[in-house]
Amino acid sequence: MNRISYGLNANQLKAIAVAAMVIDHTAAYLLPASFPFSWEMRLIGRITAPIMCFFIAEGYAHTSNLRRYTLRLLFFAAVSHIPFLLLHGGLSHFFETTGVIWTLLMGLLALSFGKEERLPLWVRMGLVLACCVLAFPADWGWIGVLWVFGFGMCRENKARAAAVFSVVGALYIIRGLSAPFSLFTVSRLGVFMALPLLWLYNGKHGSRSRVLQASYYWFYPVHLLAIWGIRLLTL
Repeated sequence: MNRISYGLNANQLKAIAVAAMVIDHTAAYLLPASFPFSWEMRLIGRITAPIMCFFIAEGYAHTSNLRRYTLRLLFFAAVSHIPFLLLHGGLSHFFETTGVIWTLLMGLLALSFGKEERLPLWVRMGLVLACCVLAFPADWGWIGVLWVFGFGMCRENKARAAAVFSVVGALYIIRGLSAPFSLFTVSRLGVFMALPLLWLYNGKHGSRSRVLQASYYWFYPVHLLAIWGIRLLTL
């Protein structure tokens, strides 16, 4: 994607995503649906997944070791599994659902398959479809996989990447219409609030720190456990 000299660097966008995730999960797991501004908090929270998917695609473009990157995501998908289950029906659902990091892992694999030009096109597309199927039980599921794939495949063309993102986002909105209509259905439109933020990405990383990088991975499972603990104490 074409970069701009001003705007937001990677660390700033990730910080925005983390803040939005906390706002979203606070509304989803700690506050009653009738709480004032609850649906607006969910609206804000919808920007998190697109930003996370975008940076998986960026990570693919910049990594020097795809295998290590893949294993890192697999590790944190496993670490996050139990905390996610505790907030989503308990350990009895062990094989039924999992967190968004599994979706991001499937997105990374889908993108790597899509970029593998040694394979016939039909094989590549079949593998991308398989990644979507494997991500189906996870948070954000095939929507997240296709976002990662679209961001990565259209990385050099901002307009095309935004178009692909919007088409997949529209499918996300349509899928939400299967549930009874409410303001929480409207909150799904929040995914499109990520577009202007991503448009402002200047291609710069910001401060480089192993501690900071690790904190972005660990934050997800740790904050899920924290929210679960707070919910137990306030029941």
